Amino acid sequence: MQGSNNFYQATKNAALIFPDGSCFYGYGIGKKATTTGEICFNTAITGYQEILTDPSYSGQIINFTFPHIGNIGTNSKDIESENPKACGLIIREPITNPSNYRSESHLNEWLIKNNLTGISGIDTRKITKLIKLKGAKTVAIVYQDNIDDALIKKTVEQINKTPDLDGIELAESASQNKNYNWGNEAKWIQDANSYNDSVQKKLKVVAIDYGAKLNILRCLTEAGCDVEVVGAKASFAEIKSHNPDGVFLSNGPGDPAETGKYAIPVIQEILKNKIPLFGICLGHQLLALSIGAKTSKMHQGHRGANHPVQNLKTKKVEITSQNHGFCVDAKSMPENAEITHISLFDQTVEGLSLKDGSAFSVQYHPESSPGPDDSFYLFEEFVSLMKKKNERN
Repeated sequence: MQGSNNFYQATKNAALIFPDGSCFYGYGIGKKATTTGEICFNTAITGYQEILTDPSYSGQIINFTFPHIGNIGTNSKDIESENPKACGLIIREPITNPSNYRSESHLNEWLIKNNLTGISGIDTRKITKLIKLKGAKTVAIVYQDNIDDALIKKTVEQINKTPDLDGIELAESASQNKNYNWGNEAKWIQDANSYNDSVQKKLKVVAIDYGAKLNILRCLTEAGCDVEVVGAKASFAEIKSHNPDGVFLSNGPGDPAETGKYAIPVIQEILKNKIPLFGICLGHQLLALSIGAKTSKMHQGHRGANHPVQNLKTKKVEITSQNHGFCVDAKSMPENAEITHISLFDQTVEGLSLKDGSAFSVQYHPESSPGPDDSFYLFEEFVSLMKKKNERN
């Protein structure tokens, strides 16, 4: 029975394999298959379903540091994209049986249904230390019967032929690459087990989808925006045709410098025309690149729901949700921009704004999901920016 933990009593039938030949044996979960991706770790204690469906995890295998995964089960509401984008998952304990009134299915059943392969019975803290020591590397999870030395050797050869995400463009494939109006959902109301759809939408926002999380669209709607979504490669003319009050740059996966090859000219036109602009995560990095700053790949990245960030204007500290493997180089920031937020973990750039007040962005995720909602005010600041522009006109 897939919904129980009985199948975990079998002999170890899965392996986590690193490019140097290191091999960790465990128990397969989800779909029986082999999957490869760049390994990363996430420290959040909730939200595994949102994490697995976050398009920013395209091309990655997620090592969950929290040992109890599965206790919430899965449902059709707690998703950030129509289909999971992560390549696989690593967990310490057997999947916990669900114990939540909103659960619709067991996590293992959901993994199989969505063609996700994972491994359990792994010391995820040890794996986290390896990532911190060696950085993000391409790894493989092999889940099949009869894993022998020959198979491991062949897998290592394949891993070493697979590049990491530095220099890889993934946003176009993570985007839905279509135009549509996001008018059917606002913020989740837990007690009502539904979404609030009574918000009066007043401001037209064009959201460029580089792999947008659904909760970002929900938050924009809740803040009072009528959201028109366009594909990653939408032209400025296409964006302008919607007569937007503002433009939003979404999160997304991959190397921002590669996405920038087609995104930067469009963003520069938006800035030139003084259309209010707000970016999150990849959108933050693309805004930085568009004004002449640089980005670089991080050794291990930031992924979790408890990262402290300081707002340099208010001096307040926000506990934030984060998921990024690239960052903006503070030393490359041009004169017409300023750093507004910094990470209290490593002092990296977490927010910037243009001094003329036309655009701003943050590296972290103010829409959370999962995570705290300390930073929802940023959506309200975007609305305020658009209203001020309209008043001046």
